[in-house]
Amino acid sequence: MPDLLADALTLPGLGWLVIIAFVAGLVRGFAGFGTALIFLPVAAQIIDPVWAVTVLIVMDLAGPAPAIPRALKDGHPKDLMRLVVATALALPFGMAALFTVDPQLFKLAVSVISLIMLAALMSGKRYQGEVTPPIVWTTGGIAGMLGGAVGIPGPPVILLYMASSLPARVIRANTTAYLFFFDVMMLIGFAFAGRLVGPPLILGLLIMVPNLLGNLAGGMVFNPRYESLYRYVAYLIIAASSLSGLFAALH
Repeated sequence: MPDLLADALTLPGLGWLVIIAFVAGLVRGFAGFGTALIFLPVAAQIIDPVWAVTVLIVMDLAGPAPAIPRALKDGHPKDLMRLVVATALALPFGMAALFTVDPQLFKLAVSVISLIMLAALMSGKRYQGEVTPPIVWTTGGIAGMLGGAVGIPGPPVILLYMASSLPARVIRANTTAYLFFFDVMMLIGFAFAGRLVGPPLILGLLIMVPNLLGNLAGGMVFNPRYESLYRYVAYLIIAASSLSGLFAALH
């Protein structure tokens, strides 16, 4: 363990991982989403793709944890259950792709997917029909595949809820709870696959602290009156991270 800690502390680029973990937590704290979209395009430039996803799910577990009791109280439990179960069924297929993907292809894919998801979020175009249980199940399955393959489960769920007529408080609660349970499922999957060991686990635990501090700071500055402003700040940071990852993947 001391050797693993020493290796983690001397990792080239550790400072950038700490910074991007804090920024991702900050955005998650005031916008309710964006951790993976911000963290992964940068982290994949520094460490192995599977390591990057491992670090993400370890560090991201602590950040939203204090908000989960309230999220479960404020949320829509039936929809949350459908999303989580559908994600659990699709997740192994996505993870199988992650464990076999070429690192360079992962860097390109995670940046392109992040930009596509960002464009979808910013476009304002939403599903206009009724958000029925089959649609929620399908969304959970898509999120499970995306989350397992590239560590980005959130945008399909966020797009679904932006189309719903649920109050903003309920949407924020369900999104927060869903992303937390996704991380738990990923941790279980990685543990069974023997991937939750060694340097990436230590790295995840190390940068859990700045990520948690970012979440707490973001939550403290959040004011519902400026929700649209927070959202556009999140979009700007996601764009910067994704474009940096895309540039690195192409050069």
